[in-house]
Amino acid sequence: MSNTVSSLGSSQVSSQIATVQARLQKPITQLQNQAVADNAEITAWGAIKGTIASLSSALVGISDLSTINTRSATSASNTVATATATDSAQLATYHLGGITLAKSQAIYSAAQGSAAAKVGSSAGSLTFTLKNGKTEQVPVGSSDLTLNGIAQAINQVGGAVQASVIGTSTGARLVLQGSATGSSQAFSVAGTGTLAKFDYASGAATSGTFTRSQAASDAALTLNGVPITSKTNSISSAISGVAISLAASGSTTVTVGSSPGAIANELSSVATNLNAAIAAIAKQTAYVPAVASGSAAASSAKAGPLLGNYTASDISSQLLTAITGAAASGATSNGIGLTVSSTGAVSFDSAAFAKAYATNPTGVSALVSQIYKSLNTTATTAIGSAGTTGTGTSTGTIAAQTQSFQAEIKSLNTEATQINKNNNSALQILESQYSAAEAASTAAATTQAYLSLLTSSSATTSKG
Repeated sequence: MSNTVSSLGSSQVSSQIATVQARLQKPITQLQNQAVADNAEITAWGAIKGTIASLSSALVGISDLSTINTRSATSASNTVATATATDSAQLATYHLGGITLAKSQAIYSAAQGSAAAKVGSSAGSLTFTLKNGKTEQVPVGSSDLTLNGIAQAINQVGGAVQASVIGTSTGARLVLQGSATGSSQAFSVAGTGTLAKFDYASGAATSGTFTRSQAASDAALTLNGVPITSKTNSISSAISGVAISLAASGSTTVTVGSSPGAIANELSSVATNLNAAIAAIAKQTAYVPAVASGSAAASSAKAGPLLGNYTASDISSQLLTAITGAAASGATSNGIGLTVSSTGAVSFDSAAFAKAYATNPTGVSALVSQIYKSLNTTATTAIGSAGTTGTGTSTGTIAAQTQSFQAEIKSLNTEATQINKNNNSALQILESQYSAAEAASTAAATTQAYLSLLTSSSATTSKG
């Protein structure tokens, strides 16, 4: 029998199976690469969404300019008086003259041996009566009949009178001082038991064991020549929208002026966050060309995950147009210091804003409101809104893009899983076929060898 049966070696079989596996894996790899690209786009959108969300938060600061104070009050001498103004204050200058401060009453007792020395043995109480008619009673136990004990009992009440003990070269003295200023806070003291020695008649320079060191008095001054009194050193009702804090005797001038600083601060925050959002979009949509290999900084070309994405480019365009295209009542973005460079960078000049506001406050306010509406509309469209009572929520274009990619990734993974399952089945069949072929080849080789042996034996016998 001249024909022979041979088989592939095991290494050849393994090599051919590996070749088939590589061919079957190609479509799965392509699906996986697409999923990686989709994930990169999702991450890119996440970065953009974060910056636009920050911009949206910053925009709240200019959403209602009527809530932002545009008035300031400046004192010519802060050591004499300071002032603040609300947005309702009228622009004007006020002269404060002949200022005397409001004071609280203070009295001190005759010297005792020491702060811890007993002043008697009979427990009692102290009753404080204010000029305005209010009374307060402080009980003092027999174990507290020292100056320290009496002071502690008074302070525990935390009422209209506060106490302290001052040591002097002649002994310790109990000091009582009104908690509030103003003539109505003058007080008298009536004691019982051992504490009867601490009686004091209101208004007296000396009474019992006490000496008055400071009389309760109202603050007094003239405001543009008009006499003003106040029981405290804070005057909030004399000038509408202006609060004055007296600090010392003397005279000063308070000027209420226009101050756009609060609006400028909010607008500066908007500009910073707007610039960050535009820069984030530019980064994710950028194309960086390759640098020649002969260069010291040689590199390969790079593309942002969202290169060519219309939605991303459109958001950036709308954000920039909200600034470059804004104009209202004679005011423009450039005129108020809000500019966009040729590279798309946003900047804000607070000095230019202050100058423009001083010249045309109504126009500038209208322009800022217009910019807010445009930017807020673009931001809300991009990131969606949570909705309020009576309104629904909106998804936003970024979320829609992200959801689309997520759905595609899910589909790609499902397809890859199915292909992999089919591949495994195909490989199992192939391996079974190789095994069967190998078994058949082995059997055929055995049979051929046996037949060859028989043929050889038969030929030898015939020759004999």
